[in-house]
Amino acid sequence: MEFLSSPELGSQLTALGQVVMMDLVLAGDNAVAVGLAAAALPQAQRKKAILIGLIAAVVMRIGFALVTGWLMGLIGLLLAGGLLLLWVCWKMWRELREQATHDQAEAEKELELALSIEHGNGPSPEELGLKRKTFAAALIQIMIADITMSLDNVLAVAGAAHE
Repeated sequence: MEFLSSPELGSQLTALGQVVMMDLVLAGDNAVAVGLAAAALPQAQRKKAILIGLIAAVVMRIGFALVTGWLMGLIGLLLAGGLLLLWVCWKMWRELREQATHDQAEAEKELELALSIEHGNGPSPEELGLKRKTFAAALIQIMIADITMSLDNVLAVAGAAHE
């Protein structure tokens, strides 16, 4: 129990809190990215893609955590991860923009339709004239997001833990 009387206990607990909060925030970002990538899939495929994406994210985080020391020594890895993350964000933004600009004159009607689609009782994206994403395309986008965000998460947590 002598660790409780350590003069460094406060800074260690603060570092632990930072690591936990950083991990939670970055894991939440990953869940949002997986959900966005799977949003254009049919309901049956959407659940499967989200499950595969989240399981892959956990497996990748464990794998990256096991090799963190080696990863921290790679020059340019953070830059490459950041560029991949920017690409994923740009691709998702483009898809969202394409759906949002489908018909500006009927924006109010589309909002009502989008809300009904979200609740599972509206028309399909094909009926609205939108492109349906294939399961393979969604999985590729999810895997790229998982790789970049899992790597980013592990490196950020490792960096915070070393400070």
